[in-house]
Amino acid sequence: MQRLSFFVRVLFACCLLVATANHICAAALHGLLWDYGYGPGAYLASRIFWGALTFFDPLAALLLFLKPRVGIVLTAAIILVDVAHNTLYVALKQQWLEPFYLSQVAFLIFVFLLSPIAWRGFIPDAVITSPA
Repeated sequence: MQRLSFFVRVLFACCLLVATANHICAAALHGLLWDYGYGPGAYLASRIFWGALTFFDPLAALLLFLKPRVGIVLTAAIILVDVAHNTLYVALKQQWLEPFYLSQVAFLIFVFLLSPIAWRGFIPDAVITSPA
């Protein structure tokens, strides 16, 4: 179970790092507070949120290995909030079949299906079993 947990966390981290690369490219090309093509209709809070993912995505990826349970919770929180947030903009522009949105929804589903496996397979370093 530990290997499967590790594999799931690697999968999550890879997805988060791809998202990080996308956010870094967007920030490099358009600035950290880019509107992601939504123009003046994109709220400043949304721009701050999208920009913040440039930092939170790699943090979650790192925590998946340094503090796995914290990383799993952060990963789940990030993708849940991201999909909920982006659904507003997707609905406004009728972008339901756009690859960026479908990939986020797919990652959300994977995270919520696979997180229990990653969670149960992790044995904290502090747990020491003694022969009885």
